[in-house]
Amino acid sequence: MSKIALPTVEPVRRVITIGVDSYNSSSFYNIDDSLDELEQLATTAGLLVVGRMSQKLRSPNPSTYIGSGKLQELISMVELTAADIVLFDSELSPRNQRELEKIFDKKIQILDRTALILDIFATNSNTREGGLQVELAQYEYRLPRLTRQWTHLARQAGGASGRTGSTGGVGLRGPGEKQLEVDRREITRRITKLKQEIGKIRRHRAHHRKRRKISKVPIVSMVGYTNTGKSSLLRKLSNTDVLVADKLFATLDPTTRRIECDAGRSFLLTDTVGFIQKLPSTVTAAFRATLEEILEADLLLHIIDVNHKCLVEHSKVVLKTLDDIGVQDIPMITVLNKVDLVQEASLLKDVTTIFPDAIPVSAWSGYGLGELTDEILSIMSEAMVGMTVCIPYTDGGLISMFHEYAISIDVHHGPDSVKLTGDLPASLIGRFRQYKC
Repeated sequence: MSKIALPTVEPVRRVITIGVDSYNSSSFYNIDDSLDELEQLATTAGLLVVGRMSQKLRSPNPSTYIGSGKLQELISMVELTAADIVLFDSELSPRNQRELEKIFDKKIQILDRTALILDIFATNSNTREGGLQVELAQYEYRLPRLTRQWTHLARQAGGASGRTGSTGGVGLRGPGEKQLEVDRREITRRITKLKQEIGKIRRHRAHHRKRRKISKVPIVSMVGYTNTGKSSLLRKLSNTDVLVADKLFATLDPTTRRIECDAGRSFLLTDTVGFIQKLPSTVTAAFRATLEEILEADLLLHIIDVNHKCLVEHSKVVLKTLDDIGVQDIPMITVLNKVDLVQEASLLKDVTTIFPDAIPVSAWSGYGLGELTDEILSIMSEAMVGMTVCIPYTDGGLISMFHEYAISIDVHHGPDSVKLTGDLPASLIGRFRQYKC
């Protein structure tokens, strides 16, 4: 009897992407560019895009997100392409997902951009910290969508069957509760636990940041859109082995290296998670422990891929995200990376017109890195800002912070407050602004 070889590789899942171009959209992207990015996300997740469609609406349909006519087109395209997944470019409401799954009779998986990004995060998370943050974001995303996850909603050990004695037993009869309610309570309990664990990580990171501040070694954080070459820059500048991959969200956890310069000067350079458009606030909040590395930096490097057609939109997303997480008063250098891939000199000329103070570099060849390092050191020498504040004695924590981080302190005690004058790191100026005198 002959043996039959069975496939051992899981078949690639086929996906159709769909987006809505609504009049009230706050996106910096046009619909085609946004769908191009969604396709790149799908490819990163190992999916095969077999079709795409879009619709212009005044606002998304509250039930099915897209209009009835476009929905029929979608059903036909699913049958024609043998798609397994329909992927929406924006976050769907629980009602949207529920109604769409009813229409497709749960034979087709309905996903949105947020669920896909969280799946990529889960795949690329390699540390306990990253894993906890991804798990928290996933649970907070799934909690309001539990109604579509479960079909076993029969009452447990209660209800009419409990009263008749057919199920349950002593101490178990009563109103009972649905399995859905049990699951919701378990997830809520898990979310609370995750927040406690992440809180410990935040305190641990804060302790390390405090030690770095005390050492007076300047801290430089790289920020930018995902896949702009931040990790490649860190690897080249530090001459150390750092994970580098040409894919979205290859780096989730902060990585810090000490950069040694001439004349014995040095600074700490941190690579942080890349940003992307349409990332919900709940996801940003889950990664707060990671993003706090940015808030404590003395200088930011805004890394831009000079070759990307949406580099202006990328820049706007990054700046808005920084504003959303509360970044203020931190000096920033704009860095145009990947200039070695520029095919036409006119492109670089056009981009430098948009970003006139930017420094063009290549993390691959090392071009421009000397100029970048010199600029970092120059700004670091200017990063201390003179300030005079009158802090009430009741705010002892802020008084202690001034003494800890300021240089050349002059102190004058008054009846209700202390007048302090000194040079503070620019990143701390915002904390003392209310007491400026």
